[in-house]
Amino acid sequence: MDLLRETLTSAAHEQGFVLVGFARLNPLSEHEAFYRRWLADGGNASMTYLAKDPELRFDPRRLDARYKSVVSLGYPYAARATPTVDWRAEMRGRIAAYALGRDYHDVVKKRARAVGDVLRRLRPGSTTRTYVDTGPVFEREWASASRIGWFGKNTMILNREHGSYFFLAEIFTDVEFDATAEPYRDHCGTCRRCLDLCPTGALADGYVMRSELCISYQTIENRGAIPRDLRPKLGNWIFGCDICNDVCPWNDDHASDHSAGDLMPRLPEMLALSEEEFGRRFTVSAVKRAKRRGLLRNVAVALGNTRNPDAVAPLAHSIEAETEPLIRSHAAWALGEIGGSAARRALERALHDRDTAVRREAAAALETN
Repeated sequence: MDLLRETLTSAAHEQGFVLVGFARLNPLSEHEAFYRRWLADGGNASMTYLAKDPELRFDPRRLDARYKSVVSLGYPYAARATPTVDWRAEMRGRIAAYALGRDYHDVVKKRARAVGDVLRRLRPGSTTRTYVDTGPVFEREWASASRIGWFGKNTMILNREHGSYFFLAEIFTDVEFDATAEPYRDHCGTCRRCLDLCPTGALADGYVMRSELCISYQTIENRGAIPRDLRPKLGNWIFGCDICNDVCPWNDDHASDHSAGDLMPRLPEMLALSEEEFGRRFTVSAVKRAKRRGLLRNVAVALGNTRNPDAVAPLAHSIEAETEPLIRSHAAWALGEIGGSAARRALERALHDRDTAVRREAAAALETN
């Protein structure tokens, strides 16, 4: 069994995984009360899939009674140092580092499945099933049980060598493995950077993530209007958020420089994307999850947060030409944040928009303009 673990670990490293751990499957009973309370408190916001069949999450053997063990894997991605540009003056948005390049679901799952193939070759007839941020699986809990890191206060798995900049993957199997290391000690200590520096207060003591306040949730998972009180706090984030990664001391040595173009695209250009252009640009990217209407909604908010008068023209044009009411309504809000006579004229025209939400946003913006 030791040789099998060593061979699998080598195979995982060849596929680019920097972290490999093993654990015997047992019910995650210690997490059940916390999760059920989190759901009851509305912690999942509109993500109803998180409340579906929670029993499957507590014990993967409910998915397949043959499973006995899990192989947990960590695949690194590059942390990005924030480009030193004035995002307000240059009207640039911000995309979370994990979303750069090809969609991690496709990349990491393909590599994890290759590790599973090695296991089946070494143990003919064995069963494996791979997950990468999909299915009713507690990824972080199994990563902790497999001892590849500790559960950080930012609710992510942290590792002393790799911080939190890695994707998780799991291979459930009927081959029996036990954990091969001591439990990973908590190294957060008294640090509260992630909790105190989250602009929306989404993180709370006790490893609680309040999804409805999270910038990543609002810019990706929320399919409707972003609450008005949160919009200014989103800054220039248009897809995801890296703040609780960026401020973590365990990530201090992992950031690398990156061009502003990929990490911080120009907002007026993004707001002008057609459905076809959006598809071409993001077809193999994780950004496609937000869909065009969600991404351009976020772009409109970020333009409002620039308070840059040069943003008035693209926002006004969006209200005139955009077919999606969700985008038009957020563009109206953004014009109110910028203000000025040109913004006011655009908002007065928006009072006659065919959509109620757009008219409401325009009226509210005019009251403050």
